[in-house]
This record gives sequence, structure tokens and C-alpha cells, in this order.
Amino acid sequence: VFALTQFQLNLFQKPTKSMLIRFLKANIKENIKVLRQLSNEELCKKNPELSQATIGEHMRHIIELMGCLLDNYEQGIINYDNRNRNIQIQSDVNCAISILEKQLTIIDKQNKQLSLIHNCFSTEEVLPTNYFRELLYNLEHSIHHQALIKVALHNLPHIKIPSSFGVAPSTLEYRKQCAQ
Repeated sequence: VFALTQFQLNLFQKPTKSMLIRFLKANIKENIKVLRQLSNEELCKKNPELSQATIGEHMRHIIELMGCLLDNYEQGIINYDNRNRNIQIQSDVNCAISILEKQLTIIDKQNKQLSLIHNCFSTEEVLPTNYFRELLYNLEHSIHHQALIKVALHNLPHIKIPSSFGVAPSTLEYRKQCAQ
């Protein structure tokens, strides 16, 4: 017998937009909360646990993908491969926080059809998508990178990591059910 979790049931009972936007805003706020605790030096430190990548590089990647979606919403054509790469985001905590705070204010948009351009297979291809689907992609993408960042944060004991940082909403819901 197939049983839905409460989280999955809620998706059917509540408007998808409000839940998706709520989870995304919470995710962005988690990134801001972590960044506020980091120095620029800690943001730029190469981590062997991350294959010598930095926390800043992972945060920049999260921020830039979301920025690519938000910046190209009106145009309706998204190309994550051909995005602006701003090195200052990965080295300046205040710069990263400022961009995330701006994203918080502009993320709540209406769903609409978009075109996603990608060149994963060496030739450019256009796929139909929509804003909410791309928001979900960005949420899952951010959670994935947060999970990686969390590995490096464990080397910084003064950082208070939110319990949901790097954890999927369905996993959080499952944990709640197990605790009952």
C-alpha cells in the first residue's frame, strides 16, 4: 500500500506556490544566517573535505543559479551554463548576504512558462519549463550544496548550523513523524 507523508499531503491541500516560496525563503535565510557567522577568511579557506573548494565557492554557485533564474524571469529564457560569475560573492561575506537579501525581496513571482537552454550534451538544446519548476530545482540545488558546506562548517565549531541546513523538506517531515 502506498502511503503519502504529511508533507506530500500538504502539497495537495495548500497552494504549491505559497509552500514553495516559503521553503525557498527559509532556505535563503539559512544561507544568510550561516554567512553572518563567517569571516571572509573562513569563506575563502580551501577545504580538503570539499576537494579543496571553499564555502564561498559553493555559496556563490547557489546564489548565481538563483540569480540567473530571477534575472531572466521577464525574458523567459534561462541558461544556467551561461551565467555571470562574480568572484566577489565567494570572497566577501557582505556581498553574498546583500545579494541573498535582494533575492528574498524579488522571489515571489507568478508562475509562467520559461525556456531552459542547456548544453549538457555538447549541443545547445531548449527545454520547456516554468518558473515554479525552476524554483524547485534551485531549492534542491541549494540544499545539495548546503549539505556539502555543512561538512566544512563542522571544522568551525563557533558556527551555529541550523538543524534544517542541507536537509530536504521531505526528510525533515520524515524525522518529525519518527519522533512522534
